Amino acid sequence: MTVANSASISASIAGRYAQALFDIVRESEGIDQLAQQADALDTALQDSEALRDLIASPIYSRAEQQRSIQAIAARMGLSDALTNTLALMARNRRLFALPQLIDRLRALIAEERGEVTADVVSAVELSDTQKQRLTATLAEKSGKTVKLNTRVDDTLIGGMIVKLGSQMIDSSIRSKLASLQNVMKEVG
Repeated sequence: MTVANSASISASIAGRYAQALFDIVRESEGIDQLAQQADALDTALQDSEALRDLIASPIYSRAEQQRSIQAIAARMGLSDALTNTLALMARNRRLFALPQLIDRLRALIAEERGEVTADVVSAVELSDTQKQRLTATLAEKSGKTVKLNTRVDDTLIGGMIVKLGSQMIDSSIRSKLASLQNVMKEVG
């Protein structure tokens, strides 16, 4: 099985669990709590090698995974709906799809709230003022509430790359230099 095929299967599995959980939580009006808990679970995954090992390693039995994930959920104070979903995933040997579950939950929550995430890569760290101006501009353009996901890539030399949905705006110096280089090749 190829890596792309494996990722697609994980996303498909996670999508079904996420949709079911989201539907249950939406009916009880617990979207905000689910959003906070998804973020907390993502942070726990990033910070804990033991948790990443638990969800990915085949050496743990279904029962061990289930007990462990329920104990983690209880310690984190996760809702019954999320805890039960995680326990079901463990029982069905699907915990490996937890990162994709979190991603899908975040997408469903953002869609419900009318939010969109813009991925911004800049040559230098953006100031708070720059972030606010960029957020306001993108919100006006998209008609939605915009959350920024920023990171720095100093190889851009200057400028930034903004990806909002299927649109990408590349105003980086690196991109402009590459375009200029291509034009120069065509002329010469």
